[in-house]
Amino acid sequence: MTLVKQTIAKILSVVFTGMSLAEIVDILIPNRQSAFVLRRRALLILSRVRLVAFTFAILTPLWIPVDLFIFETALGMYLAALRVLASIAFVLLGLSYRGADSIVVARWGLVWLLSIPTVFFLISHPLLAQFAITDPAQQVIAAGYAFLPFVMVAGLSVFPITALEGALLSAPLLLAYLLTGILGYQLLPFASHLGAQWLLLLLAVVSTLAGMSQLHFMSQLVDQSSHDGLTRAYNRRVGEEIVAQQFLTSLRTEGPLALAFVDLDNFKSINDHYGHEEGDNTLRNASTALRRVLRRGDVLVRWGGEEFLALMPNTDEEGARIALARLRDVGLGLRPDGNPVTASIGVAERLADQAGQWSELVEKADQRMYMAKQTGKNKVIGIDNKVLAESAAAG
Repeated sequence: MTLVKQTIAKILSVVFTGMSLAEIVDILIPNRQSAFVLRRRALLILSRVRLVAFTFAILTPLWIPVDLFIFETALGMYLAALRVLASIAFVLLGLSYRGADSIVVARWGLVWLLSIPTVFFLISHPLLAQFAITDPAQQVIAAGYAFLPFVMVAGLSVFPITALEGALLSAPLLLAYLLTGILGYQLLPFASHLGAQWLLLLLAVVSTLAGMSQLHFMSQLVDQSSHDGLTRAYNRRVGEEIVAQQFLTSLRTEGPLALAFVDLDNFKSINDHYGHEEGDNTLRNASTALRRVLRRGDVLVRWGGEEFLALMPNTDEEGARIALARLRDVGLGLRPDGNPVTASIGVAERLADQAGQWSELVEKADQRMYMAKQTGKNKVIGIDNKVLAESAAAG
């Protein structure tokens, strides 16, 4: 027990040391991560669900000869049939969810992965309790069935999960183990069964903490590889992937998807007259201002040198106009000479523009941005090439 407590303390120190409050909340509550991290997490969970399912599909029936040899024929046949059904269920699970990348689907995959052994345990445990098991060899094998929930709870540690997800996923196994004791189907003495229940709870906590640590580590790696080091916006490689994914989601849900192509005006003159350090500061300030006016679910991508792409899911042209109006109030920062930074902005929206491909949507926003450049700069041009607003207030 002391070892378990020490393990929990060590994992807590690893998980939470040096983390901000926002990062802690991200590993406590589901769906707090960015859409890109959620997709990466879903892909990782589903790949491991399939791997574990296929592994169990192979290992589960291999134990049938042991059951038939150790237990009396009737019990051995019952357990063999149960193992065959469980193996079929694992095969079906392993073949499912190919090509899926939704975190909701990933959670369901985890639920089904844990449901199969939970049902197996709830059937096999009372079944074993109906037969007289007095031989030491039989008792050893029967004990293995009793500790199946421990194996499954420990397996949660290989998945990047939040605290709430760990609690909800381990709860059925904890309740199933408790239920067998309350109904008198425990293979261990009741006092030992309750002690094992406490150990199972501690194991669930340790596994959940390990999953949280894995989630935080994965989020940090994804964040470092997906963001531009200077502006902290997504880099173009990742940005194209996010735009394509959000475009497909918009198609499936038939919802709006707005996109703003932002190009800072006269940026080259800053580098030429004041140096690249001042240019970098201008880019950082502009990125900060853009992120400030976007919602949590929106995405900012550094598309090129001084070009940014603001992706706004579930937003029509009017919603984009409101967001860019907030940008006018906030401003994009100041140039080294004290004048406000301005930008030429083109807006496109999937439904209004009838875009069939994500690249077509980006192209329309890009064309309108160039139109803003050619007609005086410091303006936002939307659908039907109409001027929506100035991009920044005059100094």
